[in-house]
Amino acid sequence: MPGLLYETSKLHHLDGITYRGKDLYQVREQSPKAPGGSEPLPEAALWLLLTGEFPTDSELREFQTEIFNRGTLPADAEALIKSFPKNMHPMTQLSAGILACQPSSKFAKAYNDGIHKSKYWDPTFEDALDVCARVSRIAAIIFHNCYKDVKTMPKADPALDYGANYAQMLGFSDKTFWDLMRLYIVIHADHEGGNVSAHATHLVGSTLADPYLSFSAGMNGLAGPLHGLAN
Repeated sequence: MPGLLYETSKLHHLDGITYRGKDLYQVREQSPKAPGGSEPLPEAALWLLLTGEFPTDSELREFQTEIFNRGTLPADAEALIKSFPKNMHPMTQLSAGILACQPSSKFAKAYNDGIHKSKYWDPTFEDALDVCARVSRIAAIIFHNCYKDVKTMPKADPALDYGANYAQMLGFSDKTFWDLMRLYIVIHADHEGGNVSAHATHLVGSTLADPYLSFSAGMNGLAGPLHGLAN
């Protein structure tokens, strides 16, 4: 008896992970690449997960611009995340950093304004894209909080893709490393719906908690020691 229906990815005990029916080797081969790069673009993988197809060149360019613009953190949230103490575990910082952005939730506002339940999906989708876009900035700040000087953290560059921008914000200018981060993000982009983090996210979301609250809950599941304190 099926206990879980999940469309975007599947985890098979022999075949590994597939995204919309494509195994990771096919994703790596068929995905659009950054100019001069050899690994799939995270934005293209997200588009595939959302739509079942890879984006066209024009769709990809527009989507990359949109994701970059959505990735800007509210000024008060960024200041708060940068103030976290160095001895706070990175996963605690990540969960709290996501929550720091929650006041800008489009779903929470729409729900409080009385949106009809048939339209819940719309602000939920907007929030989900915002979380995907913002989490790389949050994670980069946390990296500098823990291991470097957050005051000298590089800024995001609108000319770069998601993976390259994340690597640069971490402080790495080696383009081979940029390619590595593109691949790393893509192969971790989705992991079926039944693992701890995805299940916790869905469970909290089922209460109509907005995607910020739900995603933070998933990160708390990842932070448990039996999950290796996250990847």
